[in-house]
Amino acid sequence: MSSVSQSLSAHRTQPWDSVARGAVPRQPLTLAWFQRLVTGIVIGDSIAIGLSLIAATFVRFGVGPSGLPDAAPGYTIAAVCVAAVWLIALSGAKSRAKRIIGEGLTEYQRVTNATLVAFGIVAIFCYLAQIDFARGYVALTLPAGWLLLVCNRFIWRRVLLKMRREGRCLTGAIVVGPAADVERTVSELRRNVRAGYRSIAVALTDRLEDAPASTQDYLAAVPHVAFDDVVSATKDSRARALIVAGDLPGGRDRIREMGWELENSRAELILVSRLTDVAGPRVHLRPVVGLPMVHVQLPQYTGVAHTAKRAFDVFASASALLVLSPLLGGIALAVRMSDKGPALFRQERVGVGGSTFMMLKFRSMVVDADAKRAELLALNEGNGVLFKLKDDPRITRVGRVLRRFSLDELPQLWNVLRGEMSLVGPRPPLPSEVELYAGHETRRLLSKPGITGLWQVSGRSDLSWEDSVRLDLYYVENWSFTGDLMLIMRTVVQMFKHDGAY
Repeated sequence: MSSVSQSLSAHRTQPWDSVARGAVPRQPLTLAWFQRLVTGIVIGDSIAIGLSLIAATFVRFGVGPSGLPDAAPGYTIAAVCVAAVWLIALSGAKSRAKRIIGEGLTEYQRVTNATLVAFGIVAIFCYLAQIDFARGYVALTLPAGWLLLVCNRFIWRRVLLKMRREGRCLTGAIVVGPAADVERTVSELRRNVRAGYRSIAVALTDRLEDAPASTQDYLAAVPHVAFDDVVSATKDSRARALIVAGDLPGGRDRIREMGWELENSRAELILVSRLTDVAGPRVHLRPVVGLPMVHVQLPQYTGVAHTAKRAFDVFASASALLVLSPLLGGIALAVRMSDKGPALFRQERVGVGGSTFMMLKFRSMVVDADAKRAELLALNEGNGVLFKLKDDPRITRVGRVLRRFSLDELPQLWNVLRGEMSLVGPRPPLPSEVELYAGHETRRLLSKPGITGLWQVSGRSDLSWEDSVRLDLYYVENWSFTGDLMLIMRTVVQMFKHDGAY
C-alpha cells in the first residue's frame, strides 16, 4: 500500500485525536499577499505625505512667476527631510506590522503617534540648530498629512477586509485545546475574518466522541492531528500560528515547552484569553518573575474622559444643527407636504440610569402608525424583542428615503445637545423593551444612548437580539474617545451602504 493510501486509511480508522500529520494542508512558503499589501501601503503613505507637503507649500508661500511655490530653495530640501523622518517614524512605530494591519483603531493610533513623533523630532532639530522654520507650514502639513495617511490606511483596510471575506489573505493556524474551546475559537475565526486567521487543523486534548453532537459535526470537516504531534505538524505544514484554546495537559509547563519548540520557526504562539468582551486597552500585563499578572481595568462611568465626551457632544451637535439647518428645514417641509401630518415624531425612550425622555425623529410613517401596529404583529421580522418589518406598509414614500440614508435620525442632535443622548452610545430602548430586560441587559442603561453605535455599523435591524445586547454591553464597558471617533467615521460610510436600514 502506498504512503498516500496509508495516510487515508489512518484518517478513516484512527480516533480524531490521532490523525496523521499529512492531513494538514501545507501553507505557502512566503506570505506574498502581505508583502504586496505592505508595498501598497508604503506607496500610499509616501503619496499622502508628498501631497500634504506640496499643498502646504503652495498654500503657505503662494505661486511664483514660474508657476512653482514662491518659497526659499531650502524648503525643498526641508520637505524631503520631513518626508524621510515621517516615513521612518511610521516604520519605527510598527504601523505596518502584520498583527495590526487591518485592525483599524490600533493602526490609526500608531499612525497618529508616528506623525506626532515625526514633527516633534523636526521641531527639536530646528530649535537646536536654530533653523527658522515657518510655523504656518508645519500647521498646514501636520493635519493634512495625518488625514491623508488615515484615509490611505482606511482604503487598504477595506481592500484587505474584502479579500478576507472572499477567503484570501488569511493566515493558516492550528488550534489546540479541549473540544469545546476549540470549537468556540474556530467558529469565532470563521465569523470574524478581521482577525486574519483561519484554522487549517485542530488538535484536541480530549475525545471528540465525548463532545456534544453539534461539536462533533462542526469539527468533523477540519483536519485533526495528535496533541503530542501538534508542534511538529505546525512546522511541517508551515502554519504561521499555533493557537492555544483552553487548558492543556501539563498546564503552563507544556505551553512553555511549545514556545521553546517553535523557536526559529515562522510560527507564532497565541493564547486565547478567557476574558470575553474586554477591549485591549483595558488589559495590562504586569511582568512579575514567576507570576505574570494580567490587570483588567474596570469600567468607569464618570471622570475626565466622560466630561470630554460630553463637551464633544455639545460642540459637535451644536455645530451640526447650525450647518445642517437648511437640510433639516427641507426635510421637515418634505415630510409635511407628503401627507399634511407633523414633521417630527416624538417617542418615549429610556436613557441613562432608567430615566425617560422624548426622542425626536423625522416622521417616516403614516400619522396613525401606532394604531396599525397591532394588525402587523404577526408579520414581525424583528429580532424577537424589537418589531421590524422590511416592507412595512406604514412607511411613507418620503420616509423610505429618509430611512435609507438614516436622515430620519438627524433631529436627535437636539436630544444630544440637551444631554438626553450622546452622539455615540447604546441603542435607545423603548420602555416596553426595558421591562423585558433580565440580569446583565440592564447594564446597557449605564451609558447614555447614542444616535449611532456599534449596533448601527454592524447590521442594525438585521442583528439578532443577543447580538444587539452583546454589542451594546461591549461598548458600555470598553468606551474610549478614540473609539467614538472611529464609530462616527464608520457611520458615515454605513449611511451609503444601507445594511439593515428599514
